[in-house]
Amino acid sequence: MEAKAEARYIRISPQKARLVVDLIRGQKAGDALNVLRGTNKRIAPTVEKVLQSAIANAQDQFEDIDVDALIVSEAYVNDGPRMKRIRPAPMGRAYRYQRRLAHIVVKVAEKGQEE
Repeated sequence: MEAKAEARYIRISPQKARLVVDLIRGQKAGDALNVLRGTNKRIAPTVEKVLQSAIANAQDQFEDIDVDALIVSEAYVNDGPRMKRIRPAPMGRAYRYQRRLAHIVVKVAEKGQEE
């Protein structure tokens, strides 16, 4: 019994989001929520929202599930598309840069069910 939640096209670089997602992987769902509430990163509230959504999805899919026994079985961040932007540069030139997007995926499972 595994439930999944996903947040796509989040305006943060995947490298920065992975720093927060790595903190909760493999933890109990309640402990992971506490860790995210205490994490001082801009992406932490978004990851917390995704985790709460995964817990709610587990409750919807499986009526007899024990929420206290849920653990974060998988949590990862994938690259999204990149937005190409141009910054003015000296002498009429233009410097190109990229704004990165991330897709955040969190899966929860019961304690004995993770693979």
